[in-house]
Amino acid sequence: MHHRTLCAAVLALLLAGCATAPHYEPPQVALTPGYRNAAPAAQAPAPPLDAWWTGFHDPVLERIVGRVLAQNLDLDAALARIDQARAAARQAGASELPAGALSAAAQRQRQSLESPMGRIASSFPGYDRNQSLYDIGAGASWELDVAGGLRSATHAADAEVQAAQADRLGVRVSVAAEAADAYFRVRGAQRRIAIAAEEAGTSERLLNLVQLRRQDGLAASREVAQAEAQLAQARATIPPLRIELAVQLNRLDVLMGAQPGSHAAELAAQPDADPALPAIAVAQGPADLLRRRPDVIAAERRVAASNDRIGVALAEYYPKVTLSAALGFASLGSGNLFTAAALQPQAGGALHLRLFDFGRVDAEVAQARGAHAGALVAYRQALLRATEDVENALVALDQLEQQHAQLAAEVDAHGRARDAASAAYQDGAVGLYEVLQEDRQLLAARDQLARVHADNARAAVAAFRALGGGW
Repeated sequence: MHHRTLCAAVLALLLAGCATAPHYEPPQVALTPGYRNAAPAAQAPAPPLDAWWTGFHDPVLERIVGRVLAQNLDLDAALARIDQARAAARQAGASELPAGALSAAAQRQRQSLESPMGRIASSFPGYDRNQSLYDIGAGASWELDVAGGLRSATHAADAEVQAAQADRLGVRVSVAAEAADAYFRVRGAQRRIAIAAEEAGTSERLLNLVQLRRQDGLAASREVAQAEAQLAQARATIPPLRIELAVQLNRLDVLMGAQPGSHAAELAAQPDADPALPAIAVAQGPADLLRRRPDVIAAERRVAASNDRIGVALAEYYPKVTLSAALGFASLGSGNLFTAAALQPQAGGALHLRLFDFGRVDAEVAQARGAHAGALVAYRQALLRATEDVENALVALDQLEQQHAQLAAEVDAHGRARDAASAAYQDGAVGLYEVLQEDRQLLAARDQLARVHADNARAAVAAFRALGGGW
């Protein structure tokens, strides 16, 4: 009785679970309360981060982003990875439960008379060489989670599911931002093409004027050549811009899960006005990235998974206990199969205790701890990069706004100077060189202003993306 009580106590201690996984606490990272490059709070309300693209008040952009979020193939692939992770989690969870099986067999054989069994059996009267054997039964086995290794494996798989879900959110954020970035590059290229075409028209009119003055003897052939070169230079800026336009249109089509060229006609018409830049709310500071940035969330979940895998490795130090039971029938004839005489139940248990393995488990535990340390580093790196992305986007947004204001003033000044030089040339007060110089400078300034305006919108997109907006 004493031995039975002792065994029961030992078994109860084992079943209580030697939870081998280290206690998990989310990693703590010291963060500053605010962003160094954050601009003063804007008067206008910022759009919600989960639908930041509505802040540009551009129906075409909103339609494109909606289409991308519904049709993007990278999102479909991310969803497939979630399904895989969920299946792995179900498999890990099933390992904690008993497993049962049903088996049935029927065998017909002709016994050899020369075999040892045949020689013995054939000496008895009525021996029949032809035999049939029927066997049917059900069995179950259950590995007790003595050390908590199975439970740790389930927790690790669940954390991987959550990481895969965060990865999909990250893809959602990325494709929405990629679509908006491509859209503003399309609009920027269209605007720059229009400016170049307008300047080419101005240069062509100037060439016609110079040719008329040449016919009247008021201009030299050198001035005609200079005007021709100016026109060619203005026209030469258009092909690279058309390449950029085609590339970004194709990029948008692929993001929308369509063949390149599918939506070019939809974007052919340019909007009447440039999109207004929305306000960006950053008052909550870097700490908000812990819950907003999908890559940071995924990295933290992988830290949790690696912590549970340490428990899986440590469980190998402990004994494995398996219980099994079977209930079946076996008979030489089908008529007597389901009778009490054919019944053959059985039950059993098994204990597996490792004596020595030359350090194999030690190595597995060391690998698990190393993977956990690597996951911690990856988490901290993800958070630092997230903060870096926001700071870079904010400083780019601020400086581009200042550059845009200065370029607008430069374009206005060059426009007035070019008009004055053109009028003076027609009056014969200045030479053609001054007019051509002002034309070149005005074209360069207008082109740069259009490019910076598109870059400003793209910087706003980058800021929303860095903040984890889009879900």
